[in-house]
Amino acid sequence: MPKPTLRINSAGYVNVATQVASPNFDARPENCVIDMIVIHNISLPPNEYGGGGVAQLFTNTLNPAEHPYYTEIYTRKVSSHFFIRRDGEIIQFVSCLQRAWHAGISSWQGRERCNDFSVGIELEGSDFEAFETTQYKTLQSLINCLKKAYAIQHVVGHSDIAPNRKTDPGPYFEWQKIK
Repeated sequence: MPKPTLRINSAGYVNVATQVASPNFDARPENCVIDMIVIHNISLPPNEYGGGGVAQLFTNTLNPAEHPYYTEIYTRKVSSHFFIRRDGEIIQFVSCLQRAWHAGISSWQGRERCNDFSVGIELEGSDFEAFETTQYKTLQSLINCLKKAYAIQHVVGHSDIAPNRKTDPGPYFEWQKIK
């Protein structure tokens, strides 16, 4: 059975994404044009896949007693618009019309505060191993969907907009697999 075509509604939500509301967002600046996609990688605990740590981090419910690394990050207020699991499942935490808190201090082509004008997509993964083929397929479908809805001009890595601070999506991300 073919996968359904991704569509984004007028409220900024993708039809096939599992919706998990994050409190970590705010309004985009007035008259903001959404023209960038920022690709990240994340796994919680680090280098472990399939658990609920990412969703817990993005919803401020991460339990610091569950893993030593969580004691360092459980108070952070972060989110992303989308999270693509290793099996290709899409989870959406924030409407594309809102500003998710994924990029932090960032700059692209002289423009500061990339959260203002970007959509953040987290891939379940790390800097230390390859991503799954199904993740690339889902990512490409999501990029195509976002390009139909918004004036996307740039698809960049977190490392491109915060080069002295971030390394993701990492050396194993195969840019040629997305258009």
